[in-house]
Parts: sequence; structure tokens; C-alpha cells
Amino acid sequence: MALLSIRDLRKTYRAPDGSSLAVLDIPRFELEGATQVALRGASGSGKTTLLHAIAGIIGVDAGEIVLDDHNLHRLTESERDRLRARTLGYVFQTFNLLPGFTSRENVELGMLFGPGVDPAFAEQLLERVGLADRMTYRPPQLSIGQQQRVAVARALANRPKLVLADEPTGNLDVRRAHEALALIREVCAEQNAALLLVSHDESILAEFETVHDLAEINRALQAESAS
Repeated sequence: MALLSIRDLRKTYRAPDGSSLAVLDIPRFELEGATQVALRGASGSGKTTLLHAIAGIIGVDAGEIVLDDHNLHRLTESERDRLRARTLGYVFQTFNLLPGFTSRENVELGMLFGPGVDPAFAEQLLERVGLADRMTYRPPQLSIGQQQRVAVARALANRPKLVLADEPTGNLDVRRAHEALALIREVCAEQNAALLLVSHDESILAEFETVHDLAEINRALQAESAS
């Protein structure tokens, strides 16, 4: 059974003129456990909306998302929170680190809604991403690349089965972007976590053996381009 299975997923937003704007209309998408897949999509194509739907952060209008044998939208909000905490890691483009907390504390915060805070594992993750000497530094004291590494460590804090990465290299220069991608992929492989990464950067997408085009799986985009 697939780790992630999407069927007949539809999501619309209300446009400024009051009309309905279809963002997602995906008949089928699946992701097997421990695999690494990239999803290509231009800015505004619905990539972030899709990841937020998979994470249960936003609701959808129709269809189903089955994650680790659980249908997300048949769960209560608290049940979704618990499933997300124990199953998903998320690397945001803007990192979403708390500036008043140290690197270690930011990683430990990612553990609060999972099995519990494990300071030793938090330190182990930070060591693995090359921040053994930056554990007590706060985000404003870190470079952009170092902040991204903290975000990667936090995403893996609860030993997730699936890591979602939303344009995770978008704020980095070319060299650091490819270094960061290699780190994300290596650490996911070590933790036996599947990876679903979305990007519009062709040089990043070229690193993946499996790349899906959101425009090909999303009928909403096909209808938009045909109009």
C-alpha cells in the first residue's frame, strides 16, 4: 500500500470578483514509502496548496488524501494534528524558525507534538547537519544556509515517514542550494523517510530520478491553460 494516496482531490478559492477559482483538481497521485520524488510547478501553480492539503493544514472541497493508511479528512482536527506530528516533517521555504529560541530549542519544539522531547536526538540531528558548534545560536545569529540546516533537522525531529519540502532551496545561492538538497536527500535516506519536494528550479529537479509535473496531474491547470 502506498504511503500517500490522493484520489479526486479538489480545492477552490474565492476570487476577488466572487467567482470560484479552481486551484487543485487531481484525479490520482501516489507516493511509496522511502522514495524521493520531485514535483515541478511554476509560481502560483498550487504547489504549496497541495503540500498544505497533504499535511492537513488546510481543508479541501472534495476527494481523499490517505496518509499512512489514514484518510486525513475523516479525522478530527486533533487526530490530524497527532497524525501530522508522528508521520510528517515539513521544510518550509522561509524556514519558520522561532527567532527567540536556539537551534537546539527549535528542533526540540518540533518534538513537542510527537513522542516527546529527546534532547540527545535533537543534538544528534544538529551534529548530522553540520551544526554541532551552533546549537546554542539563535536564528538571527546564523547564516541563511545554517538556518536552513536547522529547519531540516527540525523536520526530521519526530522520525517522520514523509518529509514535505516546499521550495527549500529558494533562498539560497546556486552552490548552497545544491549542498542543501544533497543534505536533505541524504538525511531522509538515512532516516528511511520518503521525500516529496516541490520546486520550479530545473537544476534542482534534474537531481531527481522521478519528477512529476503538476500541470500534467492537475486538471485545474489544464483547464486554465486551455481557456
